[in-house]
Amino acid sequence: MAVEARIRELGVRHQSLERMIHEEASRPSSDAMKLKELKRKKLKLKEEIEALGAQAH
Repeated sequence: MAVEARIRELGVRHQSLERMIHEEASRPSSDAMKLKELKRKKLKLKEEIEALGAQAH
């Protein structure tokens, strides 16, 4: 059960990063370095979610 809770928590953080990326990209003077860092964090979360999902099954 703890693994599913962790996956849900990471999913919420992943969605939050998705919103932040969208907001930053929508700005007229978006910061390319900030976008790159946000995308890197989002990818890391996705990989962790997938690893935990595989471990749970």
